[in-house]
Amino acid sequence: MNKNELIRALANKLNITLKSAAAALDGTIDVITDALNAGEKVQISGFGTFEIKSKSAREGVNPKTGEKIKISASKIPAFKFGKAYKDSFNK
Repeated sequence: MNKNELIRALANKLNITLKSAAAALDGTIDVITDALNAGEKVQISGFGTFEIKSKSAREGVNPKTGEKIKISASKIPAFKFGKAYKDSFNK
């Protein structure tokens, strides 16, 4: 399912216009992004948690040349599904 299909499904599920569904989805993504940029976790009960994780600096290998390279530390967004949500697939 791509973004347009998700918007269409959301509009059908909530009986709203495609424009409203797109605005709701885009707004949700923006709010989550803003919270993560502010260093906050976003927990959605029964679904999961969005958070920023830190990756430490490490050494890697350039696959083309085999040369060792230094990969600097970085922060990445991560999502962890909640137990109740994962359990819903194993009934």
